[in-house]
Amino acid sequence: MAVWTGCAVLFLESLCPPVNLLSLYKDPHKKFTVFKVIKLTLTDSAGGLGGYEILKLHDADPLLGVEVKFLDVDACHRFLKSYVSGTVRQSVSQHAGRLLAVSHELKVETQLKAGTHTLDLCLDSLEDCLQHIHLSQSARLRDDEIEDLEQQLQNQALGQPPQPPPPPQQDQPLSSVQSFHFQRGVFEDRILTATDVHSFSNGVGRQWKHVGRELAKSCRALKGPAIDNLAYEYEREGLYEQAYQMLSRFTQAEGRAAKLGRLVRALEDCKLNGLAENILGIA
Repeated sequence: MAVWTGCAVLFLESLCPPVNLLSLYKDPHKKFTVFKVIKLTLTDSAGGLGGYEILKLHDADPLLGVEVKFLDVDACHRFLKSYVSGTVRQSVSQHAGRLLAVSHELKVETQLKAGTHTLDLCLDSLEDCLQHIHLSQSARLRDDEIEDLEQQLQNQALGQPPQPPPPPQQDQPLSSVQSFHFQRGVFEDRILTATDVHSFSNGVGRQWKHVGRELAKSCRALKGPAIDNLAYEYEREGLYEQAYQMLSRFTQAEGRAAKLGRLVRALEDCKLNGLAENILGIA
């Protein structure tokens, strides 16, 4: 029998101005505490530590997005019932108020999505919600940052002192920064930015599928029918949105490995050097 899995994203926003969950998560000294609030909330609502795993926390300013993969239909069903009853929102408020030492009641707004579906619009049918979550499959592996936070949580449970946050990284000299060659130039092989994604989506046109298939050679999230599924799903939105969703899926799935050099190589292989020059800012 196949194992039931599905993915959903829980969005959180504090309605109390002094407490911004996204900003606190970005603070190296508060990150672990915010993660612990989320972990305790999911444990409460899913009925234990098993049946789910946190894949990534997203910056969806002003919201903090929690991408969850459910590994058990019963755990997912329990979570949905808790969400409908308001228990999830109450649990976030209670744990955040206690762990963040908030002196007043912390009110939290939530939103739940599975793929392109906003589940808050169909909470009267848990079976429909379960189906949307089941159809929303992620090829993403757990983010390295989440792995580290989970390990810190386990260490704390075993009574081991928490590890101090790593010191901020200093700017590296250009000679030690990873680079790639394009035409006759050398460029820093940095992580793709939102500007890169926009420039690509705005200029690639109908060739986005070809670029996607080049990226799929080393990206599991774009393999198989993924490219054609994106074309079908976003057909009405047009070529820009199709290209945008493809490259966004690449960056989300690959995380810190979604580098500029990989995109430029894919563009070269598709004979789209002009678009590569535009993204790199070559006159």
